[in-house]
Amino acid sequence: MNSLSKSLLPLAALMLAACSSQPDPEQGQTQDDAYDRETAGGRYALRQDKPPGVAPNLDHVKDAVPRYEPYTRQGNKNYNVWGQDYEVWQEVENYQDEGMASWYGAKFHGYHTSNGEVYDMYTMTAAHKNLPLPSFVRVTNKENGKQVVVRVNDRGPFHDDRVLDVSYAAAYKLGMLNTGTAPVKIELIKVAPDGQETRLAKVTEGKHIQLLATRSADKAKELAARLSKEYGFPARVERQSEWYRLQMGPIPANKTENTLTRLIAEGYAQAYFLN
Repeated sequence: MNSLSKSLLPLAALMLAACSSQPDPEQGQTQDDAYDRETAGGRYALRQDKPPGVAPNLDHVKDAVPRYEPYTRQGNKNYNVWGQDYEVWQEVENYQDEGMASWYGAKFHGYHTSNGEVYDMYTMTAAHKNLPLPSFVRVTNKENGKQVVVRVNDRGPFHDDRVLDVSYAAAYKLGMLNTGTAPVKIELIKVAPDGQETRLAKVTEGKHIQLLATRSADKAKELAARLSKEYGFPARVERQSEWYRLQMGPIPANKTENTLTRLIAEGYAQAYFLN
């Protein structure tokens, strides 16, 4: 779900409360900010997400099967949503993270995902802000131990406290439909181009490093792309007001100290661990 200003792709998991009335075209009213965000500029018929009208039994739905797929051209460009820049991790090999996951359903069902496919809430898919599309990840609900494998084909969730949006079917399998969110562990699954080798990224829970803050978006993006390729870890740019913060991670626990020492030696004197 890329920036409205760049691609008008769907914005996943906009679980925002309706706080203003829908404009009346006959009265010539202008769409307000809340309506514009909740419907992605009028793209979606619903302002708020919801489950299907009749909850089906999805016990028969199988996990996504990891396989090698070339990354799509449409879904793998850096993008901007609501003034926040997001980097796509083009060459990520190892990725494991923990945080809160949410799910998205009927509001987005039948609309195009960020890589041009049609979102089907009854299949095992997910949305991530930075992973290349498509990717495969294993998701573990830390509250009940349930696991699923999903295919990431969309962008989101655009909330600072969430790391993944899963489809309605995946949320059903993870046992998180009633709560709406759940603490999860996510692990990237890589498949070799020849399709013969499938491996789970072997990394322990990692840390994030903030390298610098700058008012130059171009500088931060250029450094993020170079450092990600040089170090082999995801690098991203987070915007806060007029500042652009360059961050790297997650970095495997057995490499965090050496990575920080190396970054400081290379001139990033203000680098520090975020977690």
